[in-house]
Amino acid sequence: MARRTGPTSPEASPAKKRKRPKDVTLLHGHHVVTGPELRATFAEDAAAQKSRFRRRLLHGIVLVLLVGVIAAGAVGAWAIMNGVIKVPTAIASKAPVSLCPTTTFDYVPNETVNLNVFNATSRGGLAGTVAEQFTARGFKVASVDNSETAYAGVAVVVSGVKGQAAAFNVQRNLAGTDYFQDNREDESVDVIITSGYEGLVEPELVDQTPGKLLCPREDLRIADNSKWPIIPTLPAGQ
Repeated sequence: MARRTGPTSPEASPAKKRKRPKDVTLLHGHHVVTGPELRATFAEDAAAQKSRFRRRLLHGIVLVLLVGVIAAGAVGAWAIMNGVIKVPTAIASKAPVSLCPTTTFDYVPNETVNLNVFNATSRGGLAGTVAEQFTARGFKVASVDNSETAYAGVAVVVSGVKGQAAAFNVQRNLAGTDYFQDNREDESVDVIITSGYEGLVEPELVDQTPGKLLCPREDLRIADNSKWPIIPTLPAGQ
């Protein structure tokens, strides 16, 4: 007996199945790179390469400049130390600079002056003689001794800042002296008798009007620097 066959069901008919659109970006499960994507990738790589090149170029320029500066500094230092390059210095003013105090002093009483007398000449006993003459005028003489100095003149008067008024008094009694200032902190005054000494001013002729300390060496230095006297040398321990 023949079997009756009916119409075939839709599931059983492959011919009637709908086909899905094919994804052109996939091939055997792998992504296919498209033209736009490929061009974008190359463009990004080119931009990155240009950026890296610029950075390397900048670093190279900085390094070259740094090495150049260091090399130039080393060469310059060598040249200066060996006298190849002369470094200009400030031109010293030719105008003389006075080392003499400019204060105007009153003549102080002789009794207020503490004096030390030194002999820098070849005449023996001169310091003692001069000290006696000062003592007779009321000066307080503390030390009497010999000394050495290359100063050529009448005498040298030396004091600190506090003893400048007393030094002014001494210069009025011993004309032609040259004043020097040292670092002592008391009011004492030193008198160094040198080869040009001839004697004290007569008591009645001593000028007691106000005035300034005298530094004849200043005039000598202005006229001829070679005549600048050597600063007086006191005995050891003074």
